[in-house]
Amino acid sequence: MAQATASATIGDSEFDRDTRVTRAEPGLYHADLSAGWTIINAVNGGYLLAVAGRALADALPHCDPFTITAHYLTASRPGPAVIRTETVRTGRTLSTGQASLVQYDDSGAEVERLRVLATYGDLDALADDVRTTALPPSLPAVDQCFGPQDAPDVSPVPGSNAITDRLWLKMDPGTLGWALGAPSGKGEMRGWFGLADGRDADPLSLLLAVDALPPTAFEIGLKGWVPTVELTVHVRCRPAPGPLRVAITTRNLAGGFLEEDAEIWDSADRLVAQSRQLARANLG
Repeated sequence: MAQATASATIGDSEFDRDTRVTRAEPGLYHADLSAGWTIINAVNGGYLLAVAGRALADALPHCDPFTITAHYLTASRPGPAVIRTETVRTGRTLSTGQASLVQYDDSGAEVERLRVLATYGDLDALADDVRTTALPPSLPAVDQCFGPQDAPDVSPVPGSNAITDRLWLKMDPGTLGWALGAPSGKGEMRGWFGLADGRDADPLSLLLAVDALPPTAFEIGLKGWVPTVELTVHVRCRPAPGPLRVAITTRNLAGGFLEEDAEIWDSADRLVAQSRQLARANLG
């Protein structure tokens, strides 16, 4: 399967529609969390971060996330949500703000789902100077990788996998032992990534991409949901059009928690985003 044909554009795609926020008043936004981005019964953490990130992009004088950190307080569910933003500081090149995403339970009580602190700037104003020892992940050609449609009819996570219908994923077979009942134990995931409707990546969709591959916990030999506790993303430059390459590693699982370190590379061989998250592992 080749990369998805580019039919949707940035600003006019399913991702843009499903992360849309409406400003009710300064600092207050309404959103409708789509069931299309769920895993099991909860909304994906990267999608949630993109929704909050879009509200901050509107609230702050700068539009591009440079660094954004989210603490996931309770599991979100599809449906209405409210995002409250606060501008912490504004400067000539950077601005900092915070956001809180809340929903309401069946009794009408407010429940905070997500708390975010972020610094925004203008990626197009950054200098071209790059000095790095980082190298893109070595991935097999797309036609030698496998997507969700190629998986056996068995899932380590029972429940909704609706998000996979909205992604173009082609995974490195070297990180798919878990799908065949033979995990490698290495805690690595690598693959090609895009959106299923062909929309190219932008800084906001990178917030989704860092949390969209199967958890490294599967390749360690664990099963079940791996909920994110905290996620920090650094966006380094605006991605070039074309598919992304994502590499995620876990080096340490202890006390029922693990880290996931992600790198995202664009079609121009540039490191466009990095992230680290702390997640809870299911040891049962």
